[in-house]
Amino acid sequence: MASLKLVWFVPREALDATREAVFAAGAGRIGEYERCSWYAMGTGTFRGGDGTNPAVGESGREQRVSELRVETVVQAERVAEVVAALKAAHPYEEPAYDVYALAGP
Repeated sequence: MASLKLVWFVPREALDATREAVFAAGAGRIGEYERCSWYAMGTGTFRGGDGTNPAVGESGREQRVSELRVETVVQAERVAEVVAALKAAHPYEEPAYDVYALAGP
């Protein structure tokens, strides 16, 4: 089973909702441990274009938002379901996330 790393960026108030969603979809399992994740604070920036409806700020103006970078692992066969759960739970129209392949032993 190939493991991947899922990383996403989220405002602090949505941390628990997004973690719950990805864990319920099967992410965060390492051996006999579950709900494994790591997160740290940072600053995200964006400017919404025409037709956007940002959760923070307004279209056409650059925003700086205090966000958390959250990391967890997910098995490759579960990644589509986990990403769908993340998107459904995330407050942003276009959540930023990355999926990385992890090197084997």
